[in-house]
Amino acid sequence: MYLITVFGNLLIILAISSDSHLHTPMYFFFSNLAFLDICFTSITIPKMLVNIQTQNKVISYEDCLTQTYFFLLFAQLGDFLLTVMAYDSFIAICHPLHYTVIMNPLLSGLLVLISWVIGALSSLLQTLLALQLSFCTVSEIPHFCEFKEVIQLPCSNTFLNNTMMYFAVGLFGGGPFAGICYSYSKIVSSIGGISSSQGKYKAFSTCASHLSTVSSFYCAVLRMYFTPAITHCSHSSEAASMMYAVVTPMLKPFIYSLRNKVIKSALRKFFGVAVIKGPIVLG
Repeated sequence: MYLITVFGNLLIILAISSDSHLHTPMYFFFSNLAFLDICFTSITIPKMLVNIQTQNKVISYEDCLTQTYFFLLFAQLGDFLLTVMAYDSFIAICHPLHYTVIMNPLLSGLLVLISWVIGALSSLLQTLLALQLSFCTVSEIPHFCEFKEVIQLPCSNTFLNNTMMYFAVGLFGGGPFAGICYSYSKIVSSIGGISSSQGKYKAFSTCASHLSTVSSFYCAVLRMYFTPAITHCSHSSEAASMMYAVVTPMLKPFIYSLRNKVIKSALRKFFGVAVIKGPIVLG
């Protein structure tokens, strides 16, 4: 699953970068999301594979907090990028004549940069607060060093950490989700005004891949952060973590490429160029 995730998303990035027709804001955000998925899975799955191979499930305190920081960072970045992509679809469908003016390269790069800065600062703040906690000598977490699991381990008071965690989930999860819902409410209203059935189908197919990714992401997050504490240690909690940490990043290349003729065409061109650039034998 890890190899499929890495190579699948890497192929998407290479196909987009090699095709000049795909140097647009939508595919720029898509390539950033693919790069993010590679990073997101690389902070958890390799450690899991080592644990399976060595039968040693120990992780150091420093490594656990490092994994926690990057897990928070990439999860929040994924949330922000999905929101930016929803805004991009909103401009493309609702304001097509002004799309190139509004979604210019400067704004696209600025949106991604702001997402990185906010995600990095928020993750750093929560990790620094976790450093102030006093942990017991022997601690156990169910799967990997996810923030909610880590702050349940200390012997000291975690009220501030829990407050900040749910505040961050509400602000950086609820805010983007509200933005996505608003964008799609406008998109649906705009599509309803299209007279051509072919035009409606094209607009809906453009948003279908993004909607499926958004729904899987938010369902897993809601399952993790808003289930009762009594059921949190069950296998369903671990399944939810695996869903958005492993399964969703693996499925995204298939979701976006199989339903997107432009991506499929770019992949065919990329492999065609790779074959042409192979060795040539002269008779």
